[in-house]
Amino acid sequence: MPENCDIVFMTEIQKEGLTMADRLVTAHIGLKFGMAHIEGAIHSGAEIAAICDTDPKNLRFAGERYSIPEGKRVTDYREIMQNKDIQAVTVAVPDQHHAEITCSLLRAGKHVLCEKPLALTREDVRRIIKAADESGRICMVGQICRFTPAFEKAKEIIDSGTIGEIYYAESEYAHDYMYLVDNWRSDPKRHGVIGGGCHAVDLLRWLVGDPTEVFAYGTHKLLPQVAYDDATIAVMKFGNDIIGKIFVSTGCKRDYTMRTLIYGTKGTIICDNTSPEMTLFVAGEDGMAHEPQIIPVQVNNHNAAREFEVFADAIQGGSPLATDAREGAKTVEACLAIIESSKTGKPVKPDYDF
Repeated sequence: MPENCDIVFMTEIQKEGLTMADRLVTAHIGLKFGMAHIEGAIHSGAEIAAICDTDPKNLRFAGERYSIPEGKRVTDYREIMQNKDIQAVTVAVPDQHHAEITCSLLRAGKHVLCEKPLALTREDVRRIIKAADESGRICMVGQICRFTPAFEKAKEIIDSGTIGEIYYAESEYAHDYMYLVDNWRSDPKRHGVIGGGCHAVDLLRWLVGDPTEVFAYGTHKLLPQVAYDDATIAVMKFGNDIIGKIFVSTGCKRDYTMRTLIYGTKGTIICDNTSPEMTLFVAGEDGMAHEPQIIPVQVNNHNAAREFEVFADAIQGGSPLATDAREGAKTVEACLAIIESSKTGKPVKPDYDF
């Protein structure tokens, strides 16, 4: 279970307002981070028809924690595909398996919330998009930073015009994987930029726009268990004459953070996903920024309740979905461009034609 994953459960009165016909029938695959999805579903009043994990210990722990009977605990996700009552499925398995499981579920007629990154290759994201288009089902990508309170507030401030026209933005993904590296994280198919750094890449895409060109450097000094660079820096060009930077370190010796700065012609935002406050500088009539504004924010860096609520609203109410498969594919493409540039030493223009 991720740290700071604060869930506010629905009250019994709220739950009673939902009839069985109103409730979304769900299943949840992958029961480490996937427990956050279970809690999000409970918060939304969904009916949980099945949970799935290949590890019996994880399955038993989640089943007992959420009072899910043994008859609804399965080790093979194909049982979920065959259950016609299940409408929506969350997928929180190792990144290497996202494409196979997500495509299979979509073709079985299920709506899917797939954890980030959508997939690890251009070919696989195209496969998922094709499966979503052909099935007519919703495929949402779990880009959780878009539901982090501080980042939501930053987006609100930017959209209000308070800091003027953006000219520079940067974000970092700093997370020590030293004791998290296992077989799937050390797989050479998975790079730190796409596996974890996609958070920072997607955040800037959301706040600023799609990078049109990237140039990156990488180094490898911290994690001997992996074959890929454990620190990468990428300089980016965006539209509207905006420049930016991404820093990814998966072996850094510090607390987990996604410190993010947005510089505008009228002000500056400094925020992250683990602090109870953010800082806003706004220029006065003299054109100078004087005393900063300290804005309190909730600490919830894995807001699975809000994420699942958006997923459910898209399914049941037809609400627009900002993080569909194509949006997830664009984030993967930007990450792959960074990795390619760091290997070739040349600038790369991402191709967002999906």
